[in-house]
Amino acid sequence: MKITFLGTGTSQGVPVIASNHPVGKSLNPKDKRLRTSALISWEGANIAIDCSPDFRQQMLRNEVQHLEAILFTHEHADHTAGLDDIRPFVYLQGDMPIYGLKRVIDELRIRFAYIFATENRYEGAPSVIVNEVATQPFVVQGKTIQPIQVEHGSLPILGYRIENLGYITDAKHIAPEEMDKLRGLDVLVLNCLRDTSHPTHLNLPEALEIIEELKPQQTYLTHISQTFGFHDEVEKRLPRNVFLAYDNLVVEC
Repeated sequence: MKITFLGTGTSQGVPVIASNHPVGKSLNPKDKRLRTSALISWEGANIAIDCSPDFRQQMLRNEVQHLEAILFTHEHADHTAGLDDIRPFVYLQGDMPIYGLKRVIDELRIRFAYIFATENRYEGAPSVIVNEVATQPFVVQGKTIQPIQVEHGSLPILGYRIENLGYITDAKHIAPEEMDKLRGLDVLVLNCLRDTSHPTHLNLPEALEIIEELKPQQTYLTHISQTFGFHDEVEKRLPRNVFLAYDNLVVEC
């Protein structure tokens, strides 16, 4: 099994529109970040976690030829706005299975009403197979997936554990019982916005505290703001076995 980091940036990406921040002007490709999402692959199956506004670009630059399902963490636009771009996969493969909290699915029904319509459907619209999930494990393409509930500020959202890979984005707090579901990981992916505090996202000290408790073999930080600093400089400040993820990075799990 492997994870491909399709995007590792915040909701605005890096660089940010109309910003003169020096990180946004960096020539290092690791400082160019599309909106956060990931591709989990095993034995001929590809599963996306979230469907960002950059979905089309992410699929093209990683030469993804098929996609078996999409797992949504939550309903915010930087994690869902690319849903219409699943059309080529639907034309090739049929209806796309999607998984998410009922609240998230309900929000997608509003934003993408034409995708979920059962009458007078637009002929070119993609189609989905809805799977509402909560806290119980479920199976996709032969793999058991354990939802992990975390708090994005006051909003409950999901991360996911697949075997010994844990994927958490947009968290601010993880309850002890959910932390227990993340023990014994080979690879932990964890959001880390910047050094300074933020009301709805982990900063570096908070992320490192979680990592210290869970002690995964490796951790990759994602959902990164340009205010965190230049990729190469931030990496020098990180503890052993903690790394700054970057777009197109592939990690074997």
